[in-house]
Amino acid sequence: MTPLAPTLQAFCTQRLIGQRQASSNTIASYRDTFRLLLAFAHQRTARPPSRLALEDLDAPLITAFLDHLETDRHNGARTRNARLAAVHSLFRFAALAHPEHADQIARVLAIQPKRADRTIVSFLTDTEVDALLAAPDRSIWLGRRDHALLLLAIQTGLRVSELTGLHRADATLDRGAHVRCEGKGRKQRITPLTRQTVQVLRAWLSENPGEPADPLFPASHGGQLSRDAVERLVSKHAAIAARTCPTLNSKTISPHVLRHTSAMRLLHAGVDTTVIALWLGHESTRTTDIHLHADLALKEKALARTSPPTTRAGRYQATDSLLAFLDGL
Repeated sequence: MTPLAPTLQAFCTQRLIGQRQASSNTIASYRDTFRLLLAFAHQRTARPPSRLALEDLDAPLITAFLDHLETDRHNGARTRNARLAAVHSLFRFAALAHPEHADQIARVLAIQPKRADRTIVSFLTDTEVDALLAAPDRSIWLGRRDHALLLLAIQTGLRVSELTGLHRADATLDRGAHVRCEGKGRKQRITPLTRQTVQVLRAWLSENPGEPADPLFPASHGGQLSRDAVERLVSKHAAIAARTCPTLNSKTISPHVLRHTSAMRLLHAGVDTTVIALWLGHESTRTTDIHLHADLALKEKALARTSPPTTRAGRYQATDSLLAFLDGL
């Protein structure tokens, strides 16, 4: 076994888990990055991952790996940058244990992330929200679970990991009803619930008794829902809702779109962006500002308050007969 393997193992156990106490989502992201990288290096060098040396993971190979992510796996710039950040973190750790590879490590750390396009966020209108919530078949257990999950997601704006990580004890449905969750960076927050959401959750919990530590929205086998399962159920019900609400056909509905929908509903209600940032668990209001760019109604209101300039449309007239001839062609 080459020094790369124990270095990678020490990085995962000592740095990520022991020192940084990274969340399970962060650990899973780093794990997937290293699995993809080692598989790519194996294809390029014909060496099994346990026999790869640190010298094999040089800057040209890392650059080729990043290109592979974009061209072959069709990952976007943000995913590419996330993978690069994991590689950089590993190599900064390796620099302490292997100073003899300082030049190679410096060249890998010099690889720059790509600038990602800032697209306008997608969200659902009130009509589309009603159609999506009506899509689950509430005559069956799965339909009632999905309806409660979708309603909570739209009302609270919780992330997928926060939704799937909810336990029964995290929902307080008495006076001051709210849900408690642990978000990014191990930050805990509470989000108030509307009367409608409380009624739906109360009926759901009374139908499914269990222990406080049990998942709030269990899978059919009783365990915790996966991220992929939530994405599939959202896509399934969005396709059903599109039959009665054709505007949904032009949108790709994901759990994160429901999070954006929650933010836009708050914004349309006149809630300040600082409060929305706290509601969604954003580190900064700059993250919340993307919803301002997507709100065309807000821009139209601002335009209506302005005075149109007192100018008239002009007409160009050529001052020369030759120019007039060319303009007429």
